Formats: sequence, C-alpha cells, structure tokens
Amino acid sequence: MHLMDMITLGRLAIDPEGRLAPKLADRPLEFTFDWRGRRCRAELSAEGLVVETDAARIPSTAEGRDQRQSSFATLAALNPGLPEGWRMGLTPDHRIRFEADLALVPPTNSPELIAALVRFVLALDPYLDRLEAAGAGWATGSVKT
Repeated sequence: MHLMDMITLGRLAIDPEGRLAPKLADRPLEFTFDWRGRRCRAELSAEGLVVETDAARIPSTAEGRDQRQSSFATLAALNPGLPEGWRMGLTPDHRIRFEADLALVPPTNSPELIAALVRFVLALDPYLDRLEAAGAGWATGSVKT
C-alpha cells in the first residue's frame, strides 16, 4: 500500500481498513495522555508501542525519613513482580519511572491501540496504589513531552 492510498492526520497515516501507522516510517508517532494525575508518554513505531510514566517520587530526607525508607522498600519489592516487557527505574531526581514494551505491531487500528493503553494503565494501578500507600507521592513535572 502506498502513502497515497492512505488518509493522513498530522503525523499519522490511516489506511482504507482503518489501520494506523506513523506517516514517516523513520520517525515514531509520539503522544501523551494523563492517568491518575500522571503524564504518560506513548510512542508507536515500526518496532511496536512503548509507554512510560513517572509514577511517583521518593520523598527527600527533609520530607520524612520514615516515608523515604518505606518508599525505597516498596520500590525494591515491586521490581521482581513486573509484567513481561515492563521496566522500572529511578531517575536522578528520584522519580520512579515505569516503561513498558507493549505487544502491538503497526499497522494497527485505533481500538487495538486504545485497548493496549487501557491494559497498561489498569496494570499500572496496583503499583501506584502501593507506592502512594508507602508515602511516595506522584511526580511533579512527570515525563517530558
């Protein structure tokens, strides 16, 4: 199929069957959305779909030693139970970042894309709950857009 057979919407190409793909194959399609006060960034490329978000921030020692220790302990306990294709890391400013490679290969259609994003945020929810209960509040500034 040629690009001329497709409808374009910004950097998105839509074929006659409604499948989505980045208009420029060498540049991924990036977009953001918010979930529970956190900015999520998604990137759709020829390799698939990657989603990331800053879920929480480890409190500073000035904010409370107990919350800080509890947050680090919870962070360590979460890592072994991550779903396949997920990664969790700590940024230099102590934001807890989740990244996921989702099983979605373009061209895909919009219901498949939305379903993959919904599965991501629903799988993320228990981690957010545990981090909040441990005293790690959500990140301000979140993932750069």
